[in-house]
Amino acid sequence: MKIYTRTGDDGQTALFGGPRVPKDMVRVEAYGAVDELNAVLGLVRTEPLADVIDRVLARIQNELFEVGAEIASPDPVAKGTRTIGQTHVKAIEDEIDRHESGLAPLEHFILPGGTRGAALLHVARTVCRRAERRLVALMHDDPEKVSPALMAYLNRLSDLLFVLARAANAQAGRQDVIWPGGARNHA
Repeated sequence: MKIYTRTGDDGQTALFGGPRVPKDMVRVEAYGAVDELNAVLGLVRTEPLADVIDRVLARIQNELFEVGAEIASPDPVAKGTRTIGQTHVKAIEDEIDRHESGLAPLEHFILPGGTRGAALLHVARTVCRRAERRLVALMHDDPEKVSPALMAYLNRLSDLLFVLARAANAQAGRQDVIWPGGARNHA
């Protein structure tokens, strides 16, 4: 089977179980941002991270595939692609709590940096925020077809990626990079 089909040469793509639509459609932008996030997480996982972080990221990558499938479906309930729910959101919250409990309290704004793995986790966090914004746009465009659980999932995921970036620095014995502007504002 060839990887190219030539069916997208006219700027159209097929939704999962649905019609062909323009590639710049809000829905396509949303699942494209989720796909980009998944690719960035794949890059993050090439870094020497603690096994506990890598296992979390592996699970998230699989879940993001499900998120993308749900967004790519014009009718996720009918197509059986609505699989992300509150249990997934709760699992992310539990991971945030677990990893944050081993970190120093956050008293300053921090800049992306420290280890390469932590910096890449911050990149993933910003891509996750973009995916969330694209999902908000889709929600405005087609509110009945966007699950509130997806919104919560991406919102919590960006928080988790922030905490994992801090955890990656801590596990490597590196300090978070503190934003020096914060000291001026608190003086």
